[in-house]
Amino acid sequence: MTDAGPPAVRLDGITKRFGDVVANDGVDFTLDRGSVHALLGENGSGKTTLMSVLYGLYDQDEGTIVVDGEDRTFESPRDAMDAGVGMIHQHFQLVGPMTVLQNVILGHEPTENGLVDEADAREDIEAICDRYGFDVDEHLDERVVDLDLGVRQRVEIVKSLYRGAEILVLDEPTAVLTPQEVEGLVDVMTDLAADGRSLVFITHKLDEALSVADEVTVLRDGEAVGTVDAATTTEQELARMMVGREVLFDRRPRETAPGDPILRTEGLRVTGDRGLEQVTDVDLTVREGEVLGIAGVQGNGQTELVEAITGLRSVDSGTVSFDGEDITGLSRRERIRLGIVYIPEDRQTEGLVQDYDLVRNALLGNQTVEPYVERGFIDWPAVREHAADIVDEYDVQPPTVESEAASLSGGNQQKFIVGREIEHDPDVIVASHPTRGVDIGSIEFIHDRLLDRRDEGLAVLLVSSKLEEIRKLSDRIAVMYEGEFIDTVDPETVTEEELGLLMAGRRLDAAGDADGVGDESAADDADDTNDAGRPDATAEPGDSDDGSATPRDSEVER
Repeated sequence: MTDAGPPAVRLDGITKRFGDVVANDGVDFTLDRGSVHALLGENGSGKTTLMSVLYGLYDQDEGTIVVDGEDRTFESPRDAMDAGVGMIHQHFQLVGPMTVLQNVILGHEPTENGLVDEADAREDIEAICDRYGFDVDEHLDERVVDLDLGVRQRVEIVKSLYRGAEILVLDEPTAVLTPQEVEGLVDVMTDLAADGRSLVFITHKLDEALSVADEVTVLRDGEAVGTVDAATTTEQELARMMVGREVLFDRRPRETAPGDPILRTEGLRVTGDRGLEQVTDVDLTVREGEVLGIAGVQGNGQTELVEAITGLRSVDSGTVSFDGEDITGLSRRERIRLGIVYIPEDRQTEGLVQDYDLVRNALLGNQTVEPYVERGFIDWPAVREHAADIVDEYDVQPPTVESEAASLSGGNQQKFIVGREIEHDPDVIVASHPTRGVDIGSIEFIHDRLLDRRDEGLAVLLVSSKLEEIRKLSDRIAVMYEGEFIDTVDPETVTEEELGLLMAGRRLDAAGDADGVGDESAADDADDTNDAGRPDATAEPGDSDDGSATPRDSEVER
C-alpha cells in the first residue's frame, strides 16, 4: 500500500435515487493509493451503483467525488477514464466477432497518416502483458467469442490499462471463473496494487475478499455498515455485517435415509459442440431424498452430461431413465412434464429472456402446464400470482413483477430462476451452479431450499465448481475428470485437498495419497464400478474393499 499523497478516491456522502428507491444513502468510501479495497454486500445492497457513480455512468443526487485530491464531476465514463478511472463490468463489454487487439484499442486507436497503427498498439499491449504476466498477447489476433471466460476477463483488464487506468473497479470479477482462474485473478490484483495502482474489488464472496483486500467496506440496504481491516476480521464477522444476523456455514444434518433410485444414466456417451466426445460411459444414480454432487473443474463434461439428462442435448449411446422408464428419446418439454426441472448454469442466455418481464419469465417451462394454461389458453392472472410468489418468497429485488429480467442484478436473476424451478413441484431438480453470482445470505437461503426439497423426498443432482458448496449440500460426491467419473466420495470424510487432487485427475489410495489416473492395480479390488469396470456414481462412497478409487480405463480424446 502506498501512503504518500491523498487517497486515490474519496467519496463523501454519496446518495443515488432511482425514483422512490434509494440505492445509495449518504455513503462514505475511501480507496488508498496502491491498495485493494473490497466492497462487500448482498445483491441489491448498492455496490455496483456506488461504483457506477464513480465511473460516470450515473450522476449522484448528493455528495462529492474526489480523485487524487481533486474534486471531480464525471458526466460520462469518458470523463472518468480521462481521470484514470476504469471499470470492468460483471458482464464483459467486449465485441465478440472482433479480435482481442481490436477490442483493446476500440475508441482509442493510435493512428499514423490517418490510418490505424496496429503495430504500435500491438507493441504497447505486449508491454502491458509482459509487465503483469498476462497471456493476452498470445491471443491478439483471435476473436473474443472464441476465448474462454478467464482470458476474456484479462482482456478487459488489459483494455483498461491500455487506456491509462490507475484506478480499477472490478465488478464481481470472479462470478463466472473457475477456481484456478480466480487464483490467477487474485495474483493479478496483487501485482497491480504492488505496482501502485488502486483497485476496488466488488464482491459478495467472503473468502475472496479476505484473500486479496487490504480493507473491506460492507454495504447493506444502500448504506455503509462499516470498514474493517481484512487482516484482522473473519468471514463470520463480515457475514454478520452483510446480512445483519448470524449466518450458518456448517452442513445441515439429514434425518432420513435416501429412498429408491429415480434418475439413472447407464453407459452415457455425449458429443460436445466441437464434435469431440465430452462424456464417456458415465453411470450415475440419484435416489429419492438425496443430493448427488458432481465436482470438477469446469469443462470436464459436466455441462454436456447435464444437458443430456435434461433433454437439451442428444446422446450418442447409453440411456437416461426416470423412475425405471427409459426417457433417452424424450424432449425437454416431455421431461418437464415428468417432473425434471433444471437450474441452468448460464442465467442470462439459458435461464431468462432478458427483455421479458418477470411475469412472462415465470411462465417459461410452464407454457402447457396447469394451472397456468386452461383449455389451451394462458391464465395470465395465475401466472402473475406465481411470479409474485417467487419474488416474495425468494426476496427478488426490486420486488415488482413488471420489471424486465435485464433490469435485475445477476444475483436477483439467479434467485428468480431458482424459485421458478423449485416451485414447479418437481420430482428431480438438476441444479447447475445454483448460487453462481449470489450473495452469502441468498446462498444460505438457496441451500436451505434445496435441502428442504431433499428432505421432502426429491432427488437433487447438483453440479458446482465450489468445493464448499459441494461438500455442504451433497450426500455423495462424484468427481468428474475429462468426461468420466474418477471416484465417488463421502462429503463427511473427504478433505478439500483430496477433492482438489481428484478434480485434477489424481486418484487417492487407501491412505489418501494421490496417484495418477490410468493405473490398473486397484481395478480388481474395487466394488464401486459398473459391469464394464468403469467408475460410476451408482454405489455408495467407500464401498471398495481397500478404500481406493477406481482408475479410468482410458484417456478421453479432447
